[in-house]
Amino acid sequence: MLETDVVVVGAGPVGLTTSIALSQHGVGHVVIERHPSTSVAPKARGINARTMEMYRQMGVEDDIRAAGMPPRFGGMILWAESLAGKEINRLTPGRATPAGRAMSPVANCGCSQDVLEPVLRRHAEALAPDSVRFNTELYDIRHEGGGVTGALKDHLSGETAPFRARYVLAADGTRSFVRERLGIGRTGEKDIYDSVNVHFRADLRPWVEDRPAALYLIEQPELRATFLTVNGADRWGFLVHSLSAYGFTKENLTPERCIDLVRQAVGVPDLPVEVLGINFWNCSAMVADSFRSGNIFLVGDAAHETTPSGGFGMNLGVQDAQNLAWKIAAVLHGEADPSLLESYEAERRPHALEVVHATLLNMQSFDRSKRQAEARLPRKEFLNERGLIFGARYQSPAVVPDGSKPPEVSDPVTEYLPSAHPGCRAPHVWLENKGQRISTIDLLGRSFVLFAAPGGAVWRSAASQYGVPKIDVRILGEDIADPEGAWMEAYGVGEGGAVLVRPDGYVAWRVASAPADPERALASAFGQILAHSVLKQAV
Repeated sequence: MLETDVVVVGAGPVGLTTSIALSQHGVGHVVIERHPSTSVAPKARGINARTMEMYRQMGVEDDIRAAGMPPRFGGMILWAESLAGKEINRLTPGRATPAGRAMSPVANCGCSQDVLEPVLRRHAEALAPDSVRFNTELYDIRHEGGGVTGALKDHLSGETAPFRARYVLAADGTRSFVRERLGIGRTGEKDIYDSVNVHFRADLRPWVEDRPAALYLIEQPELRATFLTVNGADRWGFLVHSLSAYGFTKENLTPERCIDLVRQAVGVPDLPVEVLGINFWNCSAMVADSFRSGNIFLVGDAAHETTPSGGFGMNLGVQDAQNLAWKIAAVLHGEADPSLLESYEAERRPHALEVVHATLLNMQSFDRSKRQAEARLPRKEFLNERGLIFGARYQSPAVVPDGSKPPEVSDPVTEYLPSAHPGCRAPHVWLENKGQRISTIDLLGRSFVLFAAPGGAVWRSAASQYGVPKIDVRILGEDIADPEGAWMEAYGVGEGGAVLVRPDGYVAWRVASAPADPERALASAFGQILAHSVLKQAV
């Protein structure tokens, strides 16, 4: 019998990130994966800046960047009749502009899934040895006795064994066994088009070296396809939408025919090409009707399926993990009432609905599902979604309103106004710690952080009155310096004010100036956020 606090189903990017987050919050767990190892196909490639902030806080950022594609390939997408033929157009994504990069201390990163997963696996296993079990499939699952029980099947031995866990997190993809077993439906557009991704090896440097791009969209009368940059040299993805429009099927798209299509799209009939893998899939835009059933939670593609237009799927999923891990830890450590977990769906599902809808509009604006269609640029929001990346605003009991109005923008998809309004991502501001330049983002991720404005020494005493949960107090002018004088305006507080940021980097509570009884005010805030009776009694 396997007994653990949490079982994570699926060891893709979401499951492995969940493992890292749970370990760093001190939660025992096991990750199971039915496949024998990590992905061998590139699949997802784009990691946006918000996700890279999260990986920076986890201590994984440098390894991901070292494994990813050269950064210069992330600054453009290009249309051409063929790689060797006439160029049609270029587009610089808004995310790559100076204005886009100013929102965060980190930039986005291109790192294909087959390269990313081994990096995440190494970190997950270093933090919790023997916690990731491949060749292990979930065979049965049910609620029982205030927890979750079921059975696991070992593909190598053929044996099944029971398990018992307090919680199960289903990161088992778009065809989630857990979601289906729970009977949770989905809403949205299903099977919009069929596609094939061809993973191949060929030296394309002669045609890309002087014009590096993340995507090369090929527009020909009889073929519309996309080259997906993997390493920018000899490893690539080749994507064709709407196979039925070309008469393509799983049966007739042999490796030999795929090689011919790649050569046609490059424009070099005798190009040496080695096919490494062929992956057929259907594009959908779906969101689960619920992200939770009892002590079982859906995360990643099990909870929401996006179109690939914009590169949001994996990012949305790993941010689910960040949102949920600290909450489960707080409950298991006795710091929070189990009702805190209700805030997971309240916060993540509305954001998922926005993101999935945006990727659907992106896909439709391309109009690449038709043969011989006129080449056209996508809608202006494509790869310019700063609002979706940074501007999610949570509304749940785990956020304490302060009576102020949230930031208003004319386009919530493309526009982002940094704000410490409760429920928003804590803004990036450059500070200084012992002579070293750091971002507010660098101080977040492991615990609650209480930022206090100059004159806010009373908050250190208030936070020290109880030790649950752990609070990292940072007083401007004492613990950290604000050489540019930007923090108070960015965070919307005056002398003596304070801002409480959750472990996932979102503002939980804010007070503009020091109240008469800081200890009572802080205890009251935690009493709401964590719904914890002990904290409520302290008020």
